[in-house]
Amino acid sequence: MDLQACTEAIRTKVGNDSGLNSTLKFDCGSDGVVFVDALTAPNSVSNDNQDAACTITISLENLGALLTGQLNPMNGFMMGKLKVAGDMGVAMRLQTVV
Repeated sequence: MDLQACTEAIRTKVGNDSGLNSTLKFDCGSDGVVFVDALTAPNSVSNDNQDAACTITISLENLGALLTGQLNPMNGFMMGKLKVAGDMGVAMRLQTVV
């Protein structure tokens, strides 16, 4: 799954109101970022590299696996496949979205 496909998948999952009530960034390193602004109504998803309350550092491959259900968020965190910086509460609320 490429970055654009991941962005579209996240946009679909987030919908108009994700309930995150914060900003979140998936940082895939040199492959790019997916930024979720859940403070706006409707929520918006873009590839803008902006500051976020919570940043999840993850490879593009693992982000694709996360979005397709092949990678459990908690297992991914415990195995070091994703790292969370900032507001851990936002990351925990993310489980209801992905």
